[in-house]
Amino acid sequence: MWTRAALIAAALAGPAAAQEAVEQTAPPEWLSETLLSPHGNIATSATPAEITVMPIGAVNLDAVGLLSPNQTGLPADLWAGSESATLANLFRAQTDLALPSIQRFTTMLALAELNPPPDSTAEAELFLARLDMLLSRGAIDAARAMMERAGPSAPQVFRRWFDVTLLTDQPDRACATMRANPDIAPSFPARIFCLARNGDWSAAALTLGTGEALGFIDEVEGELIARFLDPELFEGEPPLPLDLSPSPLHYVMRVAIGERPGAGQLPLPFAHADMADVAGWRAQLDAAERLARAGAITPDQWQLIATSRVPSASGGVWDRIDALQEFDVALLAQDPALVAETLPDAWAAMQEAHLEVPFAELYAQRLLRLPLTGDSAMLARRVALLSGEYESVAQLAVPQSSEERFLFAVARGQTAPPAPAGGLPRAIAAVFSTTAMPDRYARLYSEGRIGEAMLRASLVLGDGSGDLDDMQDALSLFRALGLETVARRTALELLILERRG
Repeated sequence: MWTRAALIAAALAGPAAAQEAVEQTAPPEWLSETLLSPHGNIATSATPAEITVMPIGAVNLDAVGLLSPNQTGLPADLWAGSESATLANLFRAQTDLALPSIQRFTTMLALAELNPPPDSTAEAELFLARLDMLLSRGAIDAARAMMERAGPSAPQVFRRWFDVTLLTDQPDRACATMRANPDIAPSFPARIFCLARNGDWSAAALTLGTGEALGFIDEVEGELIARFLDPELFEGEPPLPLDLSPSPLHYVMRVAIGERPGAGQLPLPFAHADMADVAGWRAQLDAAERLARAGAITPDQWQLIATSRVPSASGGVWDRIDALQEFDVALLAQDPALVAETLPDAWAAMQEAHLEVPFAELYAQRLLRLPLTGDSAMLARRVALLSGEYESVAQLAVPQSSEERFLFAVARGQTAPPAPAGGLPRAIAAVFSTTAMPDRYARLYSEGRIGEAMLRASLVLGDGSGDLDDMQDALSLFRALGLETVARRTALELLILERRG
């Protein structure tokens, strides 16, 4: 497996390096080996491989999306000048916890319904990479919708769809689909799991023995499956060793035998399993915070869990929830004095957890309607600049400091006044002084590789900790392409969230 750092380096190096990186990049490690190719390693002919063809009328998976060009505002031929391998590499290299505006933008690109690249084949390399980016961020509902739009009959698509259904507590649906599709060859563990779910325990036990005898199931996996099939045989035995990288299939089996691993140390998609009531409130809180940070659930979903009960302890997450709930009650009561008292602690708690943007999306509108004054009013406006109300507050409010005046100019997309001290404000001021295409991206633009340029710029901006010159050019690209909302909100996040420290 290549590391993400290697992927990023290859993506920035150019198409040839990107092609090589993709060829050596596997899907996410947590995906199950749900399918087997019965003769995948046996040559059936010594003749050269045939050219891949696609039947007339067949769905090109690389063109599948959930958002039409009318919804995204993107041209349908966004990928026209780029190679599938380069685009796939760039999607897989995107940061899981990027700046919220960059997360939203790259997620939109992954969900966009666009014409496939010219070299697109039935292997659907770009489609799979888009899915993998969504899955790595925990956006499993969006990924599942994409797969169901395409039809999860292709083996590599079904593999991902099967795992998503397991993590969203729909195992019977996955097994029914597998039984109904004769072209899908399930692995022994998946076949055993589905036989057991269907109540055919004797066939499941026989398949386990066959899989072990043929070497398809190793000793560790075999013990887990045996306990899943008949946990009573292992009463009094010590628990299985902790596995910090289980597949979804192994995870579900461990849950079934009462050895539920905490999802907090597992890849982000597993956090969805802890959103259920059976996981306990603390596990739900941790999962909701992780998913909200990644943009995988809505701010409303996070708030619903965070305010559903009263903390019974103190320290850590409990202090954060207590501060949030006190502020929430004050805002519900529309008490300006109480809001002014509780807002600073709630904001500090959100900064600690990197949940400032979900907090802003939830509360900005109501905060702006209250007659706050002084520091409380300035903090409320600062919160609102991280929400969808960023432009409205900049147009209607009177800035009370030079820093606020600068932020308001950025929010309006105007030439910024003299920037506050520091390299980042000066770089952002330069971005909003022109709408010219930066030299760094001019060649990509002239060659029609516009979508590729967008992905490269998103990768550069990432979590906001990159090189200032590179980030300045990336923001300038968005402005030159007319993506003002992305440029302004990203710039505001860079200035307010202070991720560079």
